[in-house]
Amino acid sequence: MRAALARGVRPAVGFTIPDDVVKDPHLPLTRKREILSSWASDASAVQDEPTLRWLLGTPEPVPFADVRDALLRLERRTGEVS
Repeated sequence: MRAALARGVRPAVGFTIPDDVVKDPHLPLTRKREILSSWASDASAVQDEPTLRWLLGTPEPVPFADVRDALLRLERRTGEVS
């Protein structure tokens, strides 16, 4: 876990899919962005599976496209996408 934290990965315990982060009513917007950005980063990439991301604290890998789409939905909600 320390190695993952040193690479900038932020744990996402309790989340199964990226949309769980977007829909969480208790997380501030900045924290949602932080979690999703960490999930999308190369530090969360699955070895030999570049299209998958496995964020520390989640039960299984998810497609990078799902993480990207969740970030876009979050930005649209806040009106920050041009």
